[in-house]
Amino acid sequence: MIWTLANILTLSRIALTPVIALLPFINGYLPKLMAFVVFLIAALSDIFDGRLARERDEVTDLGKLLDPLADKLLLFACLIPIYWVTRYPMSQYEIPWWGNLPLIVALLLVGREIVMTIFRHVAKRHGVVIAADTAGKAKTIVQDIFLGATIGWFAWRDMRIEFGWETGWLAAYWDRFHGATVAVTLGVAIMLTVISLFSYVYRYRKLFQSAYPAHPGSGDGT
Repeated sequence: MIWTLANILTLSRIALTPVIALLPFINGYLPKLMAFVVFLIAALSDIFDGRLARERDEVTDLGKLLDPLADKLLLFACLIPIYWVTRYPMSQYEIPWWGNLPLIVALLLVGREIVMTIFRHVAKRHGVVIAADTAGKAKTIVQDIFLGATIGWFAWRDMRIEFGWETGWLAAYWDRFHGATVAVTLGVAIMLTVISLFSYVYRYRKLFQSAYPAHPGSGDGT
């Protein structure tokens, strides 16, 4: 059966990616706030679709194909507006400490996903299933926090202007806390991206040796 509940959730997540990519470019806090809410829905669906498939014994080949595709599309959909919006002239959306999302960082986050996709494809041809490790799972969690917090940061900065929250200790405190969350999670995501990639490469360094045995495990991790 192809049209399982889990697969429908995954397809819905794919359908939401253009919405997340486009809304932050619209002026005003409301579109950016909507993008933040849609991102949360998409991120939560990523947690539940795999769990539903296993609990209901509805794991399908289509689901195995769509789930990692949906994850990568969601990453790309978020990075596009984050990269451009933080570069607006005299931008109030700049990330504290970073200023904007550096191109090399965007390429690193995207490149890691491309490399791992190719790596898993090659491994599968050798009869090896690359399961998600701790660093990979931690990378995904921190990366999602960064993406969501940054889209929320865009909405917050517009709300400060819209509602005149430029003064006051509470607004200033949240501004520092929210900005620091974005900046710190970006730094940690970069670190975990590099660590997880090298971890996979080291663990499966014998991949191209014909005698390398198959490694049991789930192939739906990142």
